[in-house]
Amino acid sequence: MTFVRIENITKKYQQQTVLNNISFTIEEGEFITLLGPSGCGKSTLLRAVAGLNDIDSGTFVVGGRNITALPPKKREVGMVFQSYALFPNMTVFENIAFGLKIDKMKKSEYVPMVEEMIELIDLKGKENRYPAQLSGGQQQRVALARSLVKRPKVLLLDEPLSALDAQIRRTLRNEIRQIQKRLKMTTIFVTHDQEEALTVSDRIIVMNQGRIEQAGTPEEIYMSPASEFVARFIGNYNVLGKREMTEAGLNRVPEGELFAVRPEAIGIEPAEEAARAPEGYMVTEGKLKQASILGNVIRFTVDIRGMQVNVDALHDYNIHRLRDETAVRLYIPVSECRPLQKIV
Repeated sequence: MTFVRIENITKKYQQQTVLNNISFTIEEGEFITLLGPSGCGKSTLLRAVAGLNDIDSGTFVVGGRNITALPPKKREVGMVFQSYALFPNMTVFENIAFGLKIDKMKKSEYVPMVEEMIELIDLKGKENRYPAQLSGGQQQRVALARSLVKRPKVLLLDEPLSALDAQIRRTLRNEIRQIQKRLKMTTIFVTHDQEEALTVSDRIIVMNQGRIEQAGTPEEIYMSPASEFVARFIGNYNVLGKREMTEAGLNRVPEGELFAVRPEAIGIEPAEEAARAPEGYMVTEGKLKQASILGNVIRFTVDIRGMQVNVDALHDYNIHRLRDETAVRLYIPVSECRPLQKIV
């Protein structure tokens, strides 16, 4: 069931179009991520949903109610910012309860609501601590609880994890996703981190220069990028032109002018040990220029007559035998060459 409708949103700053006719819908309880580089318009759009940025044209509808002209307080949306914006002179409990007190709610009514949130964010026993006594991750949980305690119809998260180190980010993003699922909270999340988007989202909307480049599930976005921009931004795709593939000696190049090929889809082995080419593969030889360890994966950069190709492989004995300047043979599945719309 469609719960949020974002229709034909346009926003210009002087002569620059920041949001160019943006439209999409969100189902109730869905976790949507706006993904894109800095300056693509994703945070501007999020703030416009919250009523913090005005728009030139378009409509926001939440739960069947047109909120476009409403002030932020009446939109029933909660927003968590990149900066935690906690009150330093208030305790955890007081920070979470702040919005409810402003709304003139009786203490007897809001105390159990705040206690429920403190338990939900796993800070029970720390309700009387001040922000300075908490870690960055704990402070962000308090900011999240402060928005959730008012039971907004839509939760907006504007790069809430960007100030945290990598390990805490991974832990907290999973916690946010679990809380969102438990509350069945319709959520719009903004990030420029591809891994983050792929991990937590029901659907991803990739933005570039104020436009939507592609929308789909994480699997659809990763496995079938629709454009050169998405392929280059979403992962570590090889983006190869038909001409350079032909000049590199690849045969059976499919129809199209530009292709994306996942590095993990390509097979690699020493050229001297190469077996007969399997059916459905393009085969060529090149020289290994670099091997980089990326956790449990090794990324090989191979030069094929001037064309650079990345190949990802899991660690094993055979892979570790490959060294720089080794002659290697690559096996590229024809079915994994995804045609792309070229950036113009």
